[in-house]
Amino acid sequence: MSVSALSPFRFAGGISGFLQVASVLGLLLLLLKAVQFYLCKQWLLKAFQQFPSPPFHWFFGHKQFQGDQELQQIMKCVENFPSGFPRWFWGSQAYFTVYDPDYMRVILGRSGYGLLLLNGQPWFQHRRMLTPAFHYDILKPYVKTMADSVRLMLDKWEQLAAQDSAVEIFQHISLMTLDTVMKCAFSHKGSVQVDRNYKTYIQAIGDLNNLFYSRVRNIFHQNDTIYSLSSNGRLANRACQLAHDHTDGVIKMRKDQLQDEGEVEKVKKKRRLDFLDILLFARMENGDSLSDKDLRAEVDTFMFEGHDTTASGVSWIFYALAKHPEHQRRCREEVQSLLGDGSSITWDHLDQMPYTTMCIKEALRLYPPVPGIVRELSTPVTFPDGRSLPKGVSVTLSIYALHHNPKVWPNPEVCTGFFQTQPLVPALLRRSKELHWETICHE
Repeated sequence: MSVSALSPFRFAGGISGFLQVASVLGLLLLLLKAVQFYLCKQWLLKAFQQFPSPPFHWFFGHKQFQGDQELQQIMKCVENFPSGFPRWFWGSQAYFTVYDPDYMRVILGRSGYGLLLLNGQPWFQHRRMLTPAFHYDILKPYVKTMADSVRLMLDKWEQLAAQDSAVEIFQHISLMTLDTVMKCAFSHKGSVQVDRNYKTYIQAIGDLNNLFYSRVRNIFHQNDTIYSLSSNGRLANRACQLAHDHTDGVIKMRKDQLQDEGEVEKVKKKRRLDFLDILLFARMENGDSLSDKDLRAEVDTFMFEGHDTTASGVSWIFYALAKHPEHQRRCREEVQSLLGDGSSITWDHLDQMPYTTMCIKEALRLYPPVPGIVRELSTPVTFPDGRSLPKGVSVTLSIYALHHNPKVWPNPEVCTGFFQTQPLVPALLRRSKELHWETICHE
């Protein structure tokens, strides 16, 4: 009886002891994190001591950059802080934002995954391997394929225009650019634009862009474990899996086709190989073929950048032309003078449209489809004015701010005689990837 009576007390004592140990460990962990936060914050403050910035909260950073005012606030910094400034997000998370061409030249002269993100020797190896895929002899025959994809999109627009309602053009353009990339770079047969299955991939890419933009500004979502348990984290995992499934399917389909000796003979007879065929037949300097991880990384990069960024750029070009009908009219007249009989555009036509080309370039300057790129310094850098940054600092190359920098463009809003910019539309902030903000055009 005495032993039985004491058992609950022993159990309670065991629970109490466990809670005490857990509390001590929790406090130690919290203390460790606080020390890490303090040391990292002090290191960054010292790294950025040569570069002034707008006032910021010690923990929440530059709160004035949140929301639809982000680009306007950055442009104020361009006026007040020549070359660049430290931008604090939260805690010890900060990026040095650069918009001076001389500073950018230093950063880009130094040193993720895929050709877009690789560093050092792997980057040089992959670039050397993939350069033939972008030779003029490869691109010239693809003009007809591109024109066919565009014509299919325009046929769909003709039908929609008859309904006399507004059309969201970005998804249509995304399907068209994905259709083009699939045919030109991945030997795809058929049309992506008429296959409803590909809309899920387009949607997944859009979700990943938006979710990344949301995550990087949420302090509670920086931990991978916490983020994976959140609703956004679960949605991001599903979207990422959909994107990878699409990539894996494209690779598998081409591998299966190359099991046919007839298809292999066709490939061998080509003067230059398509992008995916180069990857599948490639041998690195040590004689090994690309690993599945390397292969997927390259295909993921090219699949995404090849269609999404292009679709964004094309959409913004339409937006700029729609805002300036007089320039739209001159572009149309120039194109019609070349294709007046209804013939399809050819490679030789491309250098016979100087005005249209200038308008396209100006639209891309005004609304760069990749407004910013992030890099982490692998070595210390010293800028032309003598100021420097240590290894380990994250740097944002703000393409948008560079394109609107009055130090580079005497009157950046006038656009060198072509377009005069409209007020910045909030949609410019709606899409992002690895801290570069992709853009959507709404008609």
